[in-house]
Amino acid sequence: MLDISRDKVPTMDTLFSLIDLLASWKINQFQLYTEHTFAYQNHPVVWANASPITPGEAQALDRYCRQRFIELVPNQNSFGHLRRWLIHDEYNHLAECPRGCDTSWGHFDEPFSLSPAEPGAVEFISGLYDELLPNFSSSQVNVGCDETVDLGQGKSKEMVARLGSGRVYLDFLLQIYELVQSHGRTMQFWGDIVRNYPDLVEELPRDLVALEWGYEARHPFDKNSALFAASKIPFYVCPGTSSWNSVAGRTNNALANLLNAAENGLKHGATGYLNTDWGDGGHWQPLPVSYLGYAYGAAVSWAVEANRDIDICKALNTFAFVDPSGIAGRVAYELGNVYESTEVQLPNRTVLFQVLQAKPDEIFSLVCPDCDIDKTVKQFRTSLAFIDGISSPLPGSSMLRADAALIQREFSWVADMLRHACWRAIWGLQQSQGQDQKTTLQKLVTGGESLLARHNDIWHARSRLGGFADSQARLQRMVDAYKAA
Repeated sequence: MLDISRDKVPTMDTLFSLIDLLASWKINQFQLYTEHTFAYQNHPVVWANASPITPGEAQALDRYCRQRFIELVPNQNSFGHLRRWLIHDEYNHLAECPRGCDTSWGHFDEPFSLSPAEPGAVEFISGLYDELLPNFSSSQVNVGCDETVDLGQGKSKEMVARLGSGRVYLDFLLQIYELVQSHGRTMQFWGDIVRNYPDLVEELPRDLVALEWGYEARHPFDKNSALFAASKIPFYVCPGTSSWNSVAGRTNNALANLLNAAENGLKHGATGYLNTDWGDGGHWQPLPVSYLGYAYGAAVSWAVEANRDIDICKALNTFAFVDPSGIAGRVAYELGNVYESTEVQLPNRTVLFQVLQAKPDEIFSLVCPDCDIDKTVKQFRTSLAFIDGISSPLPGSSMLRADAALIQREFSWVADMLRHACWRAIWGLQQSQGQDQKTTLQKLVTGGESLLARHNDIWHARSRLGGFADSQARLQRMVDAYKAA
């Protein structure tokens, strides 16, 4: 499953090429995670600036996948994660909290989820399915319904107080299930909310598919899979590539997470393994950063015992980068482990990524949790040396791919983004101590402007225009902060 709603919508050529790669690894199902990036003819205001997948393109992708023995499953989030819809006047009345809400991620000034208390919510979703589903030959549809973090904060507050949030969630989910049934499809849905209410799991129909997702190495796939298995609910295990919120990936976390899902999916009788590749934080990671997660996920999902200890660098060089020099796979693997060299570990992201997106006055608390500034500066200088050693062989790679030069530019940009994050962390620490920052600051201004220009280049080589401005703005804010300083 590839996220196409966090800014980055791939070109058709990129999607065709990716589908060919996945088919060669026996991947037999593909999804494009969608919030607002399908061109619904009745809702143009929502996708006007998103360069969406059109109905004709969806049909072409469906044919292309089918010819390669891949099921292209339609995907449309249908409960939470609908900010891109609900911010518009035409849809705001459908929101649980039209003016914003509190979440575990902080306060949102904008709406997030549909309200189960709003009579028009189900009719709205029904209209989306009427437009979306005829473009796909799959008998399934992923309706999302994850992370409904604002449920009960707004319009459904009284309903939740009376019935409980689990019951309110399940009742709305079952209405969506009925819509899917009316189209003759099987419903997939993210299982993170309903698993919090084990007694309600028993009430789920047995002809849907629960998606048990989690992205950390030690995610409780064992415990959560056992819950669905005991209730005889068909389920997939859904790990991820760990590429998002990182730029370079989190190699060791990805490998452990993907293996964990495979082992426990097999143990508890999962009916599928859905490897997810998200785009949170502006979708900064170039596509080839995710090849490591794609490849290892393909290997362990088909044959966990044979492939748990596979030489992943060799596999990447053979089957992904086609690099007889052996360099590209090693660079991808090791850049993905730079996050560990900082000795600051964060869930679902890396500290270097957070440093790039944080405000200047937030950097100190991010990178110096023990407040030993000299030690922390030394650690980031160690990371700089580590990055230099990893990336220096890259120009010597000999990839036998049409996009070999582009892949080199992408990984060069990734390495420079990581370097920039290290220098930015050092700058933030210097700033907190009132030290002279002029030399470091000038390095950051020059480097930041180069990263902006190169981000523009590599984005448009594989992706559409829509979403680029939002993603680029995150980098621009970083550079603007230097100039302000």
